[in-house]
Amino acid sequence: MSLKLVLSVEALSPHLTGIGRYTWELAQRLPKQAQLQDVRFYRGGRWVDEPADLLQASAPSASVKAKKPFFRFKQPRWLRDWQTSAICRDRVFHGPNFFLPACAETGVATVHDLSVFKYPETHPIERIRHFERDFKASMARASHLITDSEATRREVIDFLAWPAEKITAVALGVAPQFAPASAAAVAHCLARYGLEFKRYALCVSTLEPRKKIANLLQAYEGLPAALREQYPLVLVGGAGWLSDALQATIERLAAQGWLRYLGFVPEVDLPALYAGAQAFVYPSIYEGFGLPVLEAMASGVPVVTSIFTSLPEVTQGAARLVDPDDIDALSLGIHTSLCDEGWRAAAMETGLAKARNFTWSRCVDRTIDVYRQVAGKSS
Repeated sequence: MSLKLVLSVEALSPHLTGIGRYTWELAQRLPKQAQLQDVRFYRGGRWVDEPADLLQASAPSASVKAKKPFFRFKQPRWLRDWQTSAICRDRVFHGPNFFLPACAETGVATVHDLSVFKYPETHPIERIRHFERDFKASMARASHLITDSEATRREVIDFLAWPAEKITAVALGVAPQFAPASAAAVAHCLARYGLEFKRYALCVSTLEPRKKIANLLQAYEGLPAALREQYPLVLVGGAGWLSDALQATIERLAAQGWLRYLGFVPEVDLPALYAGAQAFVYPSIYEGFGLPVLEAMASGVPVVTSIFTSLPEVTQGAARLVDPDDIDALSLGIHTSLCDEGWRAAAMETGLAKARNFTWSRCVDRTIDVYRQVAGKSS
């Protein structure tokens, strides 16, 4: 059975988050699958010709456009949605970022986590209102849900009272460029950031409350000064919600010389930054999956992360798991990841083995299985 698909690409932007990365991998790979007869891309009431254009900061507005305008004058939203709905009627519609637009009468939605409900204080009010306004309607139209992990699937079953048979856990993947590398292979990239191979610890995370970056800084500050000097902490990621106080702390600690905040870095540089790290620390209190942890494991880097939600499921015994609110335990875990060569060697070997089980090809195949299930029920 050949399928026709519409994929929403709302999450694509020049600064990709984890959800953006997931959307981009689907957008790249789905059109190449023999099981899919035709794939179209949708964003904000318009058809998108080239999703790659949305990743460019200077992308022209014409890259997001209606392919076949029905009228020359500006259409009201309800009419545009009705016309789009007619096009989508014989297609599976997939919203990979929580929501199905009003024009999608049914479809598949990916629910990455429930943090906006469980930890609303960690989200901006605009996002909370967006969920309050549109999420329930999206869930009412969705015929099937995808989650990134079994942990999130169980949460959705319990919290949203969804039937288990209508939710499928589809693990994310890790791109092949995330792999161990020699000092020579990454030297040029690291030099541009003033870093030395295996002479820093790394955290890749948006600066927002549930990521517990403030706890990470406190735990790292508790390490011996000589160790912090030998292995400075490098933070990579954009500033998120409620990060003003954290930014001030980062500036204060960076002035001491053992903390580097790089902000957002280009996607092409991330594999070298991972592979060059002595250790990777990700103390998030809540994750639907935790893609940076998987990328670090695939890069052959020992990982310290949280005991909560999906992170034990993703790391599968390869990481040092701690309660991020236990500063002493977090500090000890970081020390072990930097200095205990026996543990480091075992963690690197196990992490590489476990990471091989997570591929984007497998993610795409399992996602198409969900599409086929939905299409079979609607035919």
